[in-house]
Amino acid sequence: MITSTIQQAVDDAITSRRSIRAFLPQAVAREDIQQILEVAARSPSGSNTQPWKVYVLTGARLHALSDAILAAHNTEGQGGHEQEYNYYPVKWVAPYLERRRKVGWDLYALLGLGRENKAGMHAQHGRNYAFFNAPVGLIFTIDRVMEQGSWLDYGMFLQSIMVAARGRGLDTCPQAAFTQYHKIIAEQLQLPEEEMLVCGMSLGYGDYSKIENTLVTERAAVAEFTRFLDE
Repeated sequence: MITSTIQQAVDDAITSRRSIRAFLPQAVAREDIQQILEVAARSPSGSNTQPWKVYVLTGARLHALSDAILAAHNTEGQGGHEQEYNYYPVKWVAPYLERRRKVGWDLYALLGLGRENKAGMHAQHGRNYAFFNAPVGLIFTIDRVMEQGSWLDYGMFLQSIMVAARGRGLDTCPQAAFTQYHKIIAEQLQLPEEEMLVCGMSLGYGDYSKIENTLVTERAAVAEFTRFLDE
C-alpha cells in the first residue's frame, strides 16, 4: 500500500522536473548516475525488449564532443548536418505551433533576446551543445531494427531518468537538439552503425541564480485532453 508520504514524494519528483538550462560546476557522484540508471531500467518495454543504450560523458570526453558540435554549429551553412528522423511535425497545426512559439519567446524574453537578435538566439541555442555547462552529458541511442513501439518505450525510460534524478536533488534537460549532429556524435563516440541517435540530456545541479531557470512552462488542464466515459 502506498502511503501519502510516498505519494507526495513521487508527485513532487514529477512536478518539480523542469528543463534546466544552466548548471553548477558541482560534480555528480558516479554512484548517483549508476543508481539513476538502475532505477530507470525498471521502465516498461514491450516484451521486455529494453531498447535503450546510454553513453555517459564527463570531463574531457564531454568537452571534446561539445567542442566538435559547436564548431559545426558555428560554421556558416553547418556542413549539411541534418537529423535522421523528424522529432517535430513537418506541418505545424494548432495548438502545437502556438505552444512551441510561446515557450521559445518566453525563454528569449527572460534572456533579453528580441526577435531581431539572431546572433544572440544562435548563441543561446548553441548552449545545448555545451550541455548547458552540466558536468554530465547523456547520449541515448537505439538499435535501428527497432520500430515505433520501442521509441514509445524509450520515452518512458527517459522520463524515469529525469524523475529519479529529481529524487536525488539533481536536474536535467532532455535535448532533441543533438539529433542534427548525429554524424559528429557517432564519430566521437565510435557508435556502431546499427545504433541510431535518439537524443541527449544534461544532468547536474541546476544553477537557480540564472534567470533562464525561472521559466516554468504552462500545462493544459486535464479537461482539455481527457474524456471520462462513464456511461
